[in-house]
This record gives sequence, C-alpha cells and structure tokens, in this order.
Amino acid sequence: MNNTFEEAMNFRHACKVFDDTKKISDEDLNYILEAGRKSPSSFGMEPWKFLVITNEELKEKLRPACWNQVQVTSCSHLIIVLAAIDAVKPEFGVVERKFKRRTMPQDKLDMYLGLYASHLEKTLSSDENVYSWTSKQTYLAAANMMTAAAIKGVDSCPIEGYEKEKVEEILGLDTSKYQLSVVLPFGFRLNEQSTQLREKQEDIVEFIK
Repeated sequence: MNNTFEEAMNFRHACKVFDDTKKISDEDLNYILEAGRKSPSSFGMEPWKFLVITNEELKEKLRPACWNQVQVTSCSHLIIVLAAIDAVKPEFGVVERKFKRRTMPQDKLDMYLGLYASHLEKTLSSDENVYSWTSKQTYLAAANMMTAAAIKGVDSCPIEGYEKEKVEEILGLDTSKYQLSVVLPFGFRLNEQSTQLREKQEDIVEFIK
C-alpha cells in the first residue's frame, strides 16, 4: 500500500514481467476500475469502455497480436481500454442522454447540443477523426487507473505495441462502436523495480509570469 500520491508515483513503473501466481483482489480491482470510471472527459462524454480479461486462453490468443509481450499473459487482469466511436455522435442519442443527466430547461439543452455539434464538426466528420479525439481521452482514464493501482501496490504496464485490427478481430469488436486504444495489464511484479529515469524539472517546466 502506498499512502500518498508521491509514493504511488514513485512505485509505478512499466512492469515487464508479472508474477502469474498472484491475483488482484476483487476489492482492489474495483478501486482501479472506479478510478477509470470517474476520470474527466471532454464535454463529460466518458468515451470509453473497459474490457476486463482473466480468461487465460483469450490472453494467449491476444499475446501474438501484442508483439508477443509476456505482460499480456503473465498479468493478473488484462484491461483493454476502448475508445467510443458512434456514442459521441449526436445522431445516436447518447450525447443528449448524457447532457440530460444534469437537469436543465430545453433551451439550455438545445444550446449545449448545438455548441457540441458545431465545436466538434470536423472531429465528428469521420470515424478516424472521432477515434483520434476519443482515444486521447482514454489516456486520462488509463493514467488514473495506473495511479490507483499503484496506491494499492498493484503494478501495471501500458501497451501501445499491438496490431490494432488483429486485436479488434480477436475480441470480436464492432469497430463502428468501439475501437482499441490501450492494452493495460495489471498484476504484481516478479522482479525488482528498475530505476525510474526522468528529465529534471527545470528542463521540462517553464514558468511564464
């Protein structure tokens, strides 16, 4: 358990090999998933879905499509982070439903819907543009889940090294609705943590007064 945010950040690293004999408790898994669910998103659209995979046969099928990375099969829980496509398009009704979660008069709702559609006109013009927008937002949820995991002493390793279409095919995804964004294994490290290497703060932070 890492009791402070700083401790969690120092603990977290890209774990390359998990101890496949250790499993995350249901309580800790729920804590991690809640961190993803409660993450911020543009317009409050929450354009994501999390597939939690513990089926070992499915993990074995996915591994070759993820550059044969051992984390995929040695982890306790493999979370596939998906980016929403159709759900963020106004014509499908999900956008309006999510705006309606906050009680407001019809004229204000219409104003928000109009603002949303006009502001995102180019973004919503193709599935490729939508994916570019929503997949970026999934990284907010992924980062929060990894930090939440670190607080609980659970390791993680975000993976972008995959063959997107193959993973989507194995998972049987309807890519008009959701597309693969991040492969995110969680578990417990088998080896000691490697030294954390980061640039100095003065090299990456500029104060403008």
